[in-house]
Amino acid sequence: MSEENNTNKILSKKISKNEINNLDDELIKLVPESSTIIQLENLLEKEKQKVKDNEEKIRHVLADYQNLTKKTQSDIEKGVNTKIDDIMLDFLNIYDDFIRAKQVFTESKINTEGLNSILKNMDSILAKYNVTVIDALGEIFNPNFHEAISFITDFELSDNTITKELRKGYISHNRVIRPTLVEISKNENEIK
Repeated sequence: MSEENNTNKILSKKISKNEINNLDDELIKLVPESSTIIQLENLLEKEKQKVKDNEEKIRHVLADYQNLTKKTQSDIEKGVNTKIDDIMLDFLNIYDDFIRAKQVFTESKINTEGLNSILKNMDSILAKYNVTVIDALGEIFNPNFHEAISFITDFELSDNTITKELRKGYISHNRVIRPTLVEISKNENEIK
Protein backbone atom coordinates (compact mmCIF):
# COMPACT_ATOMS: atom_id res chain seq x y z
CA MET A 1 0.00 0.00 0.00
CA SER A 2 1.30 3.42 -0.85
CA GLU A 3 2.00 6.04 1.79
CA GLU A 4 -0.70 8.27 0.32
CA ASN A 5 -3.37 5.63 0.79
CA ASN A 6 -2.31 5.12 4.40
CA THR A 7 -2.56 8.89 5.03
CA ASN A 8 -6.03 9.01 3.46
CA LYS A 9 -7.16 6.09 5.63
CA ILE A 10 -5.86 7.82 8.75
CA LEU A 11 -7.46 11.13 7.84
CA SER A 12 -10.82 9.56 7.07
CA LYS A 13 -10.78 7.20 10.04
CA LYS A 14 -13.59 7.79 12.45
CA ILE A 15 -12.54 8.32 16.02
CA SER A 16 -14.55 7.54 19.06
CA LYS A 17 -14.83 9.47 22.27
CA ASN A 18 -12.52 6.95 23.89
CA GLU A 19 -9.72 7.94 21.52
CA ILE A 20 -10.06 11.60 22.37
CA ASN A 21 -10.34 11.19 26.15
CA ASN A 22 -7.51 13.69 26.69
CA LEU A 23 -9.57 16.53 25.26
CA ASP A 24 -11.37 19.05 27.39
CA ASP A 25 -14.92 18.04 28.40
CA GLU A 26 -16.36 21.15 26.72
CA LEU A 27 -14.65 20.25 23.44
CA ILE A 28 -15.88 16.66 23.69
CA LYS A 29 -19.46 17.91 23.84
CA LEU A 30 -18.87 19.74 20.57
CA VAL A 31 -17.35 16.71 18.80
CA PRO A 32 -19.75 14.11 17.43
CA GLU A 33 -18.62 10.46 17.67
CA SER A 34 -18.47 10.06 13.94
CA SER A 35 -16.05 12.98 13.35
CA THR A 36 -13.01 12.56 11.16
CA ILE A 37 -9.59 14.07 11.77
CA ILE A 38 -10.18 16.60 8.98
CA GLN A 39 -13.45 17.67 10.59
CA LEU A 40 -11.73 17.96 13.94
CA GLU A 41 -8.95 20.05 12.43
CA ASN A 42 -11.54 22.34 10.86
CA LEU A 43 -13.34 22.61 14.18
CA LEU A 44 -10.04 23.38 15.93
CA GLU A 45 -9.25 26.15 13.41
CA LYS A 46 -12.69 27.68 13.95
CA GLU A 47 -12.17 27.63 17.71
CA LYS A 48 -8.70 29.16 17.35
CA GLN A 49 -10.22 31.96 15.23
CA LYS A 50 -12.91 32.55 17.88
CA VAL A 51 -10.20 32.80 20.56
CA LYS A 52 -8.20 35.21 18.39
CA ASP A 53 -11.31 37.35 17.75
CA ASN A 54 -12.18 37.40 21.47
CA GLU A 55 -8.60 38.34 22.39
CA GLU A 56 -8.79 41.23 19.92
CA LYS A 57 -12.12 42.37 21.40
CA ILE A 58 -10.62 42.23 24.90
CA ARG A 59 -7.65 44.33 23.75
CA HIS A 60 -10.02 46.94 22.30
CA VAL A 61 -12.18 47.01 25.44
CA LEU A 62 -9.06 47.34 27.62
CA ALA A 63 -7.73 50.20 25.45
CA ASP A 64 -11.13 51.94 25.63
CA TYR A 65 -11.17 51.52 29.40
CA GLN A 66 -7.65 52.93 29.74
CA ASN A 67 -8.56 55.91 27.54
CA LEU A 68 -11.70 56.53 29.58
CA THR A 69 -9.69 56.36 32.81
CA LYS A 70 -7.16 58.90 31.48
CA LYS A 71 -9.91 61.22 30.21
CA THR A 72 -11.81 61.00 33.49
CA GLN A 73 -8.64 61.75 35.47
CA SER A 74 -7.88 64.69 33.19
CA ASP A 75 -11.43 66.05 33.52
CA ILE A 76 -11.27 65.77 37.31
CA GLU A 77 -7.90 67.57 37.41
CA LYS A 78 -9.21 70.34 35.14
CA GLY A 79 -12.31 70.76 37.30
CA VAL A 80 -10.29 70.92 40.51
CA ASN A 81 -7.76 73.34 38.95
CA THR A 82 -10.57 75.59 37.74
CA LYS A 83 -12.07 75.75 41.24
CA ILE A 84 -8.66 76.41 42.82
CA ASP A 85 -8.04 79.17 40.25
CA ASP A 86 -11.42 80.74 41.10
CA ILE A 87 -10.61 80.68 44.81
CA MET A 88 -7.13 82.08 44.15
CA LEU A 89 -8.59 84.93 42.07
CA ASP A 90 -10.84 85.89 44.98
CA PHE A 91 -7.87 85.62 47.34
CA LEU A 92 -5.72 87.78 45.03
CA ASN A 93 -8.34 90.54 45.05
CA ILE A 94 -8.18 90.63 48.85
CA TYR A 95 -4.37 90.41 48.71
CA ASP A 96 -4.31 93.46 46.38
CA ASP A 97 -6.51 95.36 48.84
CA PHE A 98 -4.06 94.65 51.66
CA ILE A 99 -1.12 95.82 49.53
CA ARG A 100 -2.97 99.06 48.65
CA ALA A 101 -3.84 99.58 52.32
CA LYS A 102 -0.19 99.12 53.28
CA GLN A 103 0.87 101.67 50.65
CA VAL A 104 -1.67 104.22 51.91
CA PHE A 105 -0.66 103.65 55.54
CA THR A 106 3.03 103.90 54.67
CA GLU A 107 2.46 107.18 52.79
CA SER A 108 0.48 108.48 55.79
CA LYS A 109 3.29 107.39 58.12
CA ILE A 110 1.01 104.94 59.94
CA ASN A 111 2.52 101.81 61.51
CA THR A 112 2.12 98.83 59.13
CA GLU A 113 3.58 96.03 61.28
CA GLY A 114 0.22 94.25 61.53
CA LEU A 115 -0.33 94.51 57.78
CA ASN A 116 3.21 93.28 57.12
CA SER A 117 2.52 90.18 59.19
CA ILE A 118 -0.76 89.50 57.36
CA LEU A 119 0.92 90.01 53.97
CA LYS A 120 3.71 87.63 54.98
CA ASN A 121 1.10 84.96 55.81
CA MET A 122 -0.67 85.62 52.51
CA ASP A 123 2.64 85.29 50.63
CA SER A 124 3.19 81.91 52.28
CA ILE A 125 -0.27 80.76 51.13
CA LEU A 126 0.54 81.84 47.56
CA ALA A 127 3.86 79.95 47.73
CA LYS A 128 2.14 76.86 49.16
CA TYR A 129 -0.15 76.72 46.13
CA ASN A 130 2.65 77.54 43.64
CA VAL A 131 1.16 80.90 42.73
CA THR A 132 3.89 83.18 41.39
CA VAL A 133 3.96 86.75 40.11
CA ILE A 134 4.30 87.40 36.38
CA ASP A 135 7.27 89.73 35.94
CA ALA A 136 6.23 92.29 33.37
CA LEU A 137 7.97 95.65 33.81
CA GLY A 138 10.46 96.22 30.98
CA GLU A 139 9.37 93.05 29.14
CA ILE A 140 7.88 92.91 25.64
CA PHE A 141 4.09 92.61 25.69
CA ASN A 142 2.88 88.99 25.48
CA PRO A 143 -0.91 88.56 25.19
CA ASN A 144 -0.65 85.17 26.94
CA PHE A 145 0.58 86.86 30.14
CA HIS A 146 -0.36 90.53 29.85
CA GLU A 147 -3.43 92.62 29.18
CA ALA A 148 -2.70 96.07 27.74
CA ILE A 149 -5.11 98.72 28.93
CA SER A 150 -3.17 101.84 28.01
CA PHE A 151 -0.47 103.04 25.64
CA ILE A 152 2.24 105.67 25.92
CA THR A 153 4.36 107.13 23.14
CA ASP A 154 8.05 106.68 23.96
CA PHE A 155 10.66 107.12 21.23
CA GLU A 156 13.43 105.63 23.38
CA LEU A 157 11.74 102.25 23.96
CA SER A 158 10.98 99.44 21.53
CA ASP A 159 7.41 99.09 20.43
CA ASN A 160 5.24 97.09 22.88
CA THR A 161 7.63 97.40 25.83
CA ILE A 162 5.79 97.29 29.16
CA THR A 163 6.32 100.62 30.88
CA LYS A 164 4.02 100.22 33.86
CA GLU A 165 2.23 97.44 35.78
CA LEU A 166 -1.26 98.55 36.77
CA ARG A 167 -2.16 95.24 38.44
CA LYS A 168 0.04 92.21 39.11
CA GLY A 169 -0.61 89.03 37.21
CA TYR A 170 -0.13 85.50 38.54
CA ILE A 171 0.68 82.01 37.29
CA SER A 172 -0.17 78.74 39.00
CA HIS A 173 1.09 75.37 37.76
CA ASN A 174 2.04 76.86 34.37
CA ARG A 175 -1.43 78.37 33.94
CA VAL A 176 -2.15 82.09 33.93
CA ILE A 177 -4.79 82.61 36.57
CA ARG A 178 -4.75 86.39 36.16
CA PRO A 179 -2.93 88.38 33.47
CA THR A 180 -0.90 91.45 34.39
CA LEU A 181 -2.67 94.71 33.51
CA VAL A 182 -0.04 96.85 31.78
CA GLU A 183 0.73 100.06 29.98
CA ILE A 184 2.84 99.55 26.86
CA SER A 185 4.98 101.81 24.73
CA LYS A 186 4.33 102.76 21.15
CA ASN A 187 7.34 103.95 19.21
CA GLU A 188 5.98 105.64 16.12
CA ASN A 189 9.50 106.03 14.72
CA GLU A 190 10.01 102.26 14.35
CA ILE A 191 9.30 100.80 10.92
CA LYS A 192 6.47 98.32 10.99
